[in-house]
Amino acid sequence: MNKISIIGAGSVGSTIAYTLTVQGVASEIVLIDINTAKAEGEALDILQGTPLCSPCNIYQGSYEDAKDSDIVILTSGIARKPGQTRLELAQTNVNITKSIIPEITKHAPNAFYIIVSNPIDVLTYTFCKLSGIPENRIIGSGTTIDTSRLRAKLSECYNVSQNNIHAYIFGEHGDSSFVPWSLANIAGVPIAECSKFFGTEELNYEEIETFVRTSGAQVIQRKGATFYAIAVSVCHLCEQILHGIDTVLPVSTMMHGEYGVDDVCLSTLNLVGKEGVRCKVNVPLTEEEQIKLRKSADALKEVIKSLDI
Repeated sequence: MNKISIIGAGSVGSTIAYTLTVQGVASEIVLIDINTAKAEGEALDILQGTPLCSPCNIYQGSYEDAKDSDIVILTSGIARKPGQTRLELAQTNVNITKSIIPEITKHAPNAFYIIVSNPIDVLTYTFCKLSGIPENRIIGSGTTIDTSRLRAKLSECYNVSQNNIHAYIFGEHGDSSFVPWSLANIAGVPIAECSKFFGTEELNYEEIETFVRTSGAQVIQRKGATFYAIAVSVCHLCEQILHGIDTVLPVSTMMHGEYGVDDVCLSTLNLVGKEGVRCKVNVPLTEEEQIKLRKSADALKEVIKSLDI
């Protein structure tokens, strides 16, 4: 029996609930939203499909109903509008998160917390500082989705299965993120040597990174919101925690001096499993990559300094 509570029943929260149900990740899901009618409708719509997939009890509830949750997922907040950066949402969504923290942690003190609302890194930092929950149980979904976007793009470029591609996005889930290309490979072949095996021209790394950074904005511009890819990435994260499969993922966690970065949350590689974040996997980065990571950290710190946390 796995119980997951989702705070926020908007496009992202409800799509996560749907994906968790279809994939059979959770047996009980609580949808919590200030708009109770919306949460009720989403829960009912998903519930009525469960006889044809994995059994799951999904319902609208309150913070009290989150008791004994294994995982709590935070998707609440104001959504990003076309042309708006994630960081421009910061103070509004920090305030919403600050109001939620005491309510939810009172009823689910032993849960793992996955932060999905934007700006993810700032809100993960806020949760770490104010919640009293151990840091290993606070995980920002971070650049898991950006990494998925990168792998999808590289798969398209090289016409090879996404499963053979190993590459990551580090740093902020936002404009200062970057690809540590020194780690990127396809089936063990360093990315710089892949064109000779997979029959494609040399990649323009800068173009690839720009594509990944702007993918979310491009989707928002075309359809108003992003929710399918983030739902799949969050469900993947839940599965690793619930099933105890230690997996290396680029998630946002509090930094304590790794790569010269301290007192900020951003994405590097972490070993995630039944203990939440078991440890950071401090893979070697080039000096240039470490500089990019520190610049990303500094960009986030500047925002944090301007906020009332």
